[in-house]
Amino acid sequence: MTLADANTMTRDRFVSSLGWVFEHSPWVAERAWTHRPFGSLEHLHEAMVAEVLGAHADEQLALLRAHPDLGARARMSDASTGEQAGAGLDSLSRADFERLHALNASYRERFGFPFLFAVKGRSTRDILDALAARSTASAEDEIAEALRQVSRIAWFRLQDAVST
Repeated sequence: MTLADANTMTRDRFVSSLGWVFEHSPWVAERAWTHRPFGSLEHLHEAMVAEVLGAHADEQLALLRAHPDLGARARMSDASTGEQAGAGLDSLSRADFERLHALNASYRERFGFPFLFAVKGRSTRDILDALAARSTASAEDEIAEALRQVSRIAWFRLQDAVST
């Protein structure tokens, strides 16, 4: 799809085409649609991020919780599956898998949502190190960081989905 296509789509078509960009949260695309026309891919992304940041805290938390645990080997969206495989999370050693699983469980228990990290271009070591470091953050700081990471994930997904 091109940016020009996105700018001329009906709301329903726009949501069906881009509603997946923010994991299982089509409301982001639905609300961003009102900001058309988008002068650039960056503008489209900024409109979507603005909707996330302006959303009620319950909606933000639901968005964070819509993401799978990294390396969980559970049912994931096609986008998440590809992103995690690209970072090597589908082929972890047993020791790294167990460490990731333990860190994920501890993180989720502490914050109430999965650890979120834009894995594109990152190594397994980067991910494990970030997870360990962020596990000690305050809840407020971690929610803000998780939303930044979700926005980065969406940026990568938009770059793959929309040509200019």
